Amino acid sequence: MTAVAQGQESAAAVLRNRKFLSLWIAQVVTQVGGNMVLFGLTVEVFTLTGKSTSVSLLILSFLVPAVIFGAIAGVYVDRLDRRMILVTTNVARGLLFLLLLVVPADIAVICLITAMISTLSTFFGPAEIAMIPVVVPRRQLLPANSMHIITLQASFFLGFALLGPLVVNVAGQQALLVMVAASYFIGALLCWTLPSYNPRIGGANPREGLGEAGSAVATTFSQLSDGVRFIINNRTIFWPLTYLALTASLIGVLGVLGPGFATQVLGLSEKDFVVVVLPLGFGVVAGVLLVNAIRSMIPRRRVIESGLVTLGVCLVLITIANPISQLLQRVSAAQPVVDASALVSVLAVVVTIAFIAGIAYATIAIPAQTELQEVIPEDVRGRVFGILNTLVSIASFLPIIIVGPVSDAFGPAPVLLAAAGLVGLSGVGSIVMRGRPPRTTRATPDDDIQVPGPSPDEP
Repeated sequence: MTAVAQGQESAAAVLRNRKFLSLWIAQVVTQVGGNMVLFGLTVEVFTLTGKSTSVSLLILSFLVPAVIFGAIAGVYVDRLDRRMILVTTNVARGLLFLLLLVVPADIAVICLITAMISTLSTFFGPAEIAMIPVVVPRRQLLPANSMHIITLQASFFLGFALLGPLVVNVAGQQALLVMVAASYFIGALLCWTLPSYNPRIGGANPREGLGEAGSAVATTFSQLSDGVRFIINNRTIFWPLTYLALTASLIGVLGVLGPGFATQVLGLSEKDFVVVVLPLGFGVVAGVLLVNAIRSMIPRRRVIESGLVTLGVCLVLITIANPISQLLQRVSAAQPVVDASALVSVLAVVVTIAFIAGIAYATIAIPAQTELQEVIPEDVRGRVFGILNTLVSIASFLPIIIVGPVSDAFGPAPVLLAAAGLVGLSGVGSIVMRGRPPRTTRATPDDDIQVPGPSPDEP
């Protein structure tokens, strides 16, 4: 690959694309704002009731609508002008956050409004992802998706762990809601600058697209079934979706098991486990850089499969972090050249493994999403990403219901080991079942941004 081509595929080159820059900044302000308000509402709900069950209901009010409406939303993403979807959902969510300022401080009312916000987000998500190939050329899909993934990860740390607590403690809950609403209005303005794009009519007449969407109401479930059949019948679609669903499920499992696992297995406090989240995030950043560095050296599928196996190994190692630390301490004590006790503590071992796990996660999520965008035909792309969002939501939703009771009955370590086996074996299974990846051709500077039909990825 020439230096010119590499420059055209860099993150800096993608950011010089004003259309993508607008889409990306809109993602930043809304994702950070959404995570800020998640922290604020969690504090408010717990203050109102003093029960963790209320916090669970709040989380479910975010997740359940995504499970119910996620795939259906994808049907309309394939019917409506995607720019208008991005604009209207941002405006509507901003208004709902302002509504929280005037409604009674009641858990039922708060959960109802958050469910409405989540429902709108199910339309925004697939439209945002499906818009990326519209505003960037195909050769820049990988760095563009890298920025999309890293923004999703970084926004949680920035919004939930930093800015949310800061604003609530300094300015209060009402100021937080006003700031978040403003962030969504800014996102709407940025999305307004994007090109009008309707996959059915090429975006030439948004009103015609809206009329066609209205006539499609009676056939929504038929269209949804078409999307499901398309995924089942196309292994090039099925496998990337499987990879992404596995990683999302794992995130849900870790979220449920985290505090109990830290105290019961690792002998750490809950505060120590929170610290582990930061190296995990740094690992994702490092993984993004790694994916971009090796994209021309290793087939994308092998990168994903290596990430799955590595992630499975990391989960196994983290369950035995305490014995690993004790072994390292004995080795260090036998050769007391320097005091390395801090470097071989349980916390240090877990932080290191979490960093590597973050790298592995990035090597799965970014190439898998890029692969989807390249092989999904334009006329079903919104549907497929809608189904993907549903799978992701289900993968996050089920652990809240299932993993907790199972962990209470058998302990967190066996559950995490089972998850490690599932993730690791999925990587091995992909290697065995999919065979050798085909030779890929490099993108040329004149590559069209349209996504081709069936890929030669599978025999």
